[in-house]
Order: sequence, then structure tokens, then C-alpha cells
Amino acid sequence: MGNTADAVSAWESLFRAQVSVMRKLAAEFPSDGLSFNEYDVLFNISRQPNGSIRLRDLNRHLLLTQPSVSRLVDRLAAKDLVCKEPAPGDGRGTMVHLTDRGHAIFREVALAHMESIVRHVGASLDRDELLRLKELCDKLRDDADS
Repeated sequence: MGNTADAVSAWESLFRAQVSVMRKLAAEFPSDGLSFNEYDVLFNISRQPNGSIRLRDLNRHLLLTQPSVSRLVDRLAAKDLVCKEPAPGDGRGTMVHLTDRGHAIFREVALAHMESIVRHVGASLDRDELLRLKELCDKLRDDADS
């Protein structure tokens, strides 16, 4: 386990790198009709094993407050990108899944966004470094979530 100065220095470096890369990704984000936050919602829904997620569970995957996520999902539903349905066996719960249109738009934006990620992350690190970075970030997130 590192000391206080090492932990603060590592955090500062991680935070600054994340902000710098996010600025570049945001500047290149193909935002025609889809915001970065909307994309994040579609991304998280698309990663679900059955293509559907409870609205309350979606909240845990995003960096937005619960009311903001609900409004964002309502906007996506109005654009016919997601569909909201009652959760089976729970009249108070809501399930959200991508529509065919939402899936098509997500894939189109994801391909362009992926190219940007490769340029700004993949080009800076070799394969072993990328794998180590993922491992370290996953460890930090797992420890923070427990």
C-alpha cells in the first residue's frame, strides 16, 4: 500500500489524464442529434445481457442524479431511441431498452466515438499498458463500490 503523497499524486495524475482525454473525446464526439450523456445511456443499455435494464439500476451506471436520468430517458423515449415498460412483477419499476432506431443510431455514433478513443488512448499506450490500465481502473472502481 502506498503512502499519502503517492496516493494523492496518483489520483491527481489519473484525474488530469481523464479530464484531458475527455475534452478531446467530447470535442470530436459525433453529436448530430445525440448528446454525450444520451450516448452514455444508450451505451449502458446496450451492454446489458438481455438488452434491458431497470431505470433505477441504470442510475448506478451514470454520473447523473436520478431525476436527471429520468428526464434524459424520457427525452430518449420521445426521440424513439428507447422504450420504457413496466418491470415484470413490479408495478412501480420501469424497464428501459433500445428501440431498433436507438440501436442503429447508437452503433453509428459508437463506431465514430471508438475511432476517437483509439486515437487518444490506444495510440498513447501499448497493448500491455492498456490491459494494465484497465486492470488498475477496475480495481479502483471495485474497491470504491464495496
